[in-house]
Amino acid sequence: MRTPLLAGNWKMYKTTGEARELVEGLLHGLGDVSDRKVLVCPPFTALHTVRDLVQGTPIALGAQDVYIEPQGAFTGAISPVMLRDLGCTYVIVGHSERRAIFGEGDDLIGKKVRAALTHDLTPILCVGETKPQRDAGEAETIVVAQVRAALAGMTPDQIARIVIAYEPVWAIGTGDTATPADAQAMHATIRQTLGELAGIDVAAAINILYGGSVKPDNIDDLMAQPDIDGALVGGASLKADSFLRIVHFLPTQG
Repeated sequence: MRTPLLAGNWKMYKTTGEARELVEGLLHGLGDVSDRKVLVCPPFTALHTVRDLVQGTPIALGAQDVYIEPQGAFTGAISPVMLRDLGCTYVIVGHSERRAIFGEGDDLIGKKVRAALTHDLTPILCVGETKPQRDAGEAETIVVAQVRAALAGMTPDQIARIVIAYEPVWAIGTGDTATPADAQAMHATIRQTLGELAGIDVAAAINILYGGSVKPDNIDDLMAQPDIDGALVGGASLKADSFLRIVHFLPTQG
């Protein structure tokens, strides 16, 4: 049985003071989450502040990106060693904004996945298609290729330590969301691909999250799907009340 993971990607929002206020609000309303995992991924500048607040709580700490080297002359980059030092246990890798805005390709993303694993960080590997790709009937081909490229050459044991996030690019920040049925179909395809790469047992245990305008009013229907194991939440994770409603999704609906 996969334990659902609800992850908040704050993107380039929240000063340290705002981050503190948000986390305090989350902790105040969190309650019993023993049957699910909760994760926040603040910007780099707020990681230290948030680390101090979530230590000893059910909220885990993650980063939004990582570089492939442990140290070196890489101005502006953040290493996996630095993230571990700050208390991070997760890191988002290959987010569509990193791919589209910063030009990251599958080869670099695969190296980031490996770097994260080397330093005991759980990578959340993001995959997803654009609107033109979906309209052209290429969505599954694109997503499967992204999964295979990022995980090429990895052992089943390595793959077992990864989280996948399916984020249809056309749904991110647009208010559009894949229907629960469409999302489930892609998640099932991803799980089948993982099975081909690492075996059925490994694939069955991997968390596959949905990301793409996840909101309080659609989380229950999304989480009712058999292959959706959580959510990578953007805008709705920036306010305590909306993210808490997502964290406390109702598993019996749908």
